[in-house]
Amino acid sequence: MKADELIVFRNITASHLLYDMALCTEIVPGADVTGGDFREGVSGCVHDLIEFAAAHGFTGNLFHVYLTERLVSDENAFSIACENLRGKGEGAEISPSLLDAALKDMEQIAAWYRFDFCVFGEKTGLPALSMIREYRQETEVSLIYSHRVRDAIAALSLEMAAAAEEPRRMLSLLQGFFTQWGVGALGLHKAFRVEEGEQGAGIVPVRNIRHVQLKDLVGYEDAKQALVENTEAFLQGKGANNCLLYGDAGTGKSTSIMAITNMYFPQGLRVIELYKHQAKLLHDVIDQIKNRNYRFIVYMDDLSFEDFETDYKYLKAVIEGGLEMRPENVLIYATSNRRHLVRESFRDKPDIMDDDLHRGDTVQEKLSLAYRFGRMIYFGSPSKAQFQDIVLELADRAGLTQDRDFLLSEAARFEMRHGGKSGRTAAQLVEYLKGLQ
Repeated sequence: MKADELIVFRNITASHLLYDMALCTEIVPGADVTGGDFREGVSGCVHDLIEFAAAHGFTGNLFHVYLTERLVSDENAFSIACENLRGKGEGAEISPSLLDAALKDMEQIAAWYRFDFCVFGEKTGLPALSMIREYRQETEVSLIYSHRVRDAIAALSLEMAAAAEEPRRMLSLLQGFFTQWGVGALGLHKAFRVEEGEQGAGIVPVRNIRHVQLKDLVGYEDAKQALVENTEAFLQGKGANNCLLYGDAGTGKSTSIMAITNMYFPQGLRVIELYKHQAKLLHDVIDQIKNRNYRFIVYMDDLSFEDFETDYKYLKAVIEGGLEMRPENVLIYATSNRRHLVRESFRDKPDIMDDDLHRGDTVQEKLSLAYRFGRMIYFGSPSKAQFQDIVLELADRAGLTQDRDFLLSEAARFEMRHGGKSGRTAAQLVEYLKGLQ
């Protein structure tokens, strides 16, 4: 069986690099491998593998790890079926017919794992091929995956290579990976943004999310606990509400969302950021994620509308109240400096001279979006004492050596010039003082 004869995993050969490498392993005995085109093609493959390793932070046998990465990224009938086994208990299983088809592919893929490029390089006079078997680099930082996912793929690559004589064992290993981590972009990444294209909404991985934790946010224990309780209930399939995190600027609302993204990724939580001007794409986004075996939070940061903006009317119908019921694996989390998300004015108050005969209805219309969020969590500006505690705690974490009196006097001056007392102001002060040490 050749590379273009794969059935279940056929999509992996859409990668020109994998297809070219597969051709190298399938050279017909006696074929001329000394020609310039062949040698140039092989050198190009080695170049692409090294670039792949640099971007992903991989070392070791680059062909094995590249092949493994392609397998875990391929969304097909088998991988999605494995993903759907998450949390289904011991009785759940994949259909025998699908397993047989996947096993037939794995018999060919196992041959690629067994291929020795060092021997091949010696026979063809291309010693550069030997470097892809034991590749090392100074840094293993991944620009694509989190270190946990990168390490999981690397470990799976070693296990697959060790089991290369047992295709059934290899398939079992791959199935275990899909069941634990998932498959494709939605399985291997924790956060996403939405891009509008000709085909509608595209869900694109965010590859560089801040690795903050809730404990990094000083104070706000009640607010953090409320957010954790709602999120954990959601992950456990219990009753959970859409959440509105509201309050003063710089108090940690967005940081809290990033923290739960990092905290609950291993439990299957994924976060998709959507801007308010993309509200019309929300239906399309939900259609793409409603049948996947993850829990999705659609995150809308700094959500508020002026009274002349009418997109909120569309958004509130999508969040709650439209004909189509919101999938049980999707919640909406929003942050805002306003508790009432649509701007109100004195014109909204009863006035005998006003031409709106149903002013109360107008007010209720503007409040109705906020009421779609069943959980409202308040993040207020800290008091003077709380602000000082935040400054001292962050200074201690940063290893600042200045004494307490100096830090507090600088905090008083800094907050007057930088937007008042908030966690953000305290963090900016600490960064400023770090530069003076």
